[in-house]
Amino acid sequence: VLSSGINAEYGVSFAFVTFHWSQTSFPSKIILLKLKMLLRVFKSTSALATRSFWSHVPMGPPDPIIGVTEAFNRDTNPNKMNVGVGAYRDDEGKPYVLPCVRETEELLVSQNLNHEYLPTHGCPKFREAAKILAFGKDSVVLTENLVASTQSISGTGGLRIGGEFLKKFHSSKAIYLPTPSWGNHTPIFRDSGLDVKSYTYYKKDTKSLDFEGMLTDIGKIEEGATIVLHACAHNPTGVDPTQEQWNEISQVVKSRNLLVFIDMAYQGFASGDLERDAYAVRRFTVDGHRIILSQSFAKNMGVYGERCGALSIVGSSAEEAAALESQIKILVRPLYSSPALHAARLVGTVLTTPHLYAQWLVDVKGMADRIIGMRSALKAGLAREGSSLNWDHLTNQIGMFCFTGMSPEQVARLTAEFSVYLTKDGRISVAGVSSRNVDYLAHAMHTVTK
Repeated sequence: VLSSGINAEYGVSFAFVTFHWSQTSFPSKIILLKLKMLLRVFKSTSALATRSFWSHVPMGPPDPIIGVTEAFNRDTNPNKMNVGVGAYRDDEGKPYVLPCVRETEELLVSQNLNHEYLPTHGCPKFREAAKILAFGKDSVVLTENLVASTQSISGTGGLRIGGEFLKKFHSSKAIYLPTPSWGNHTPIFRDSGLDVKSYTYYKKDTKSLDFEGMLTDIGKIEEGATIVLHACAHNPTGVDPTQEQWNEISQVVKSRNLLVFIDMAYQGFASGDLERDAYAVRRFTVDGHRIILSQSFAKNMGVYGERCGALSIVGSSAEEAAALESQIKILVRPLYSSPALHAARLVGTVLTTPHLYAQWLVDVKGMADRIIGMRSALKAGLAREGSSLNWDHLTNQIGMFCFTGMSPEQVARLTAEFSVYLTKDGRISVAGVSSRNVDYLAHAMHTVTK
């Protein structure tokens, strides 16, 4: 009993002692005394073992996206579909490695490179290339050295560094998100110590942008607050302003003296056109906004697990930008010291090698075009099913995600009856739709919405 209940260290000691005693002629009273001493030790260590510092910690709620995937994996229906995860799939439903990335990987291996630390703010070649991609090589903020930047752990890391920077240096702690917004925006900024608020963005009845409501709300935001904007392919709705609307939004934001924080996770991946998808970033910069910008290369390079992104802050002078960058490095140092080397090498090489960059343009447009094609095919499939509903929003929206307009009850039926897995808000990842299953999805959606 003692040896089974006592910890490993005492168990070994007890076994040794009993073996030793069995070979000697110690009086039985001494043996009994030793056993009692060991029993007291056992009781004390057992009490320590049952004491916990963490008994008050509750079980956290499951992540809704991970929950969708886990349920999908358990399903045995051969027709099952997972349209909940935000990762691109090819027309066979398989993860896709871009040809330009595959070639770059082979190139890097052939160079027999080392694995030394990067500087705290990342790979210089990558950082410069990321800034050019976002702002344009002739942008005045680049030619005048107004941009402080750091390589980040994808877009999420860039947003968090930005949040930490705002908490430490910005006078206003209020930050406004569109309703709805990416689910991770709120915890990122809330856990950075900011006061998260919202403004109108999406109109449910028309499944489109509530432009008037948006401008009205922005016009009421207190001066100096921060406003978060999605550069393109708004997540989760897929609803973007037109270029004319962006122009007007810029002026209203400027009239309220708001600090603009742009999240650009889908440049090139939304429309297939890098310039078009960067319109908001460049428009706001031209209009004189000193923006904060988070970039992600997860989607447009397909390097999800490499966690490659960048954060940029536009200053008013080269001297100010240098000061901003020094403080960004001070924030990064205790968080993760330095970013991922392989990620920067991969993306930086693609962005700065002419033939790889040219191949990337083809690759990213191919992904965008496939998603656009699946939107059209799904809409056509619903029409063939005889749906009397208006599904124009399927093709009016853009990017990986589509807000279908289905209710939580309809989503539940879709999963229960057809093994189609998505989030309860009716958002589907169009990247999970292929030519092989688009008609099945159309039939399922028509059945639960008719």
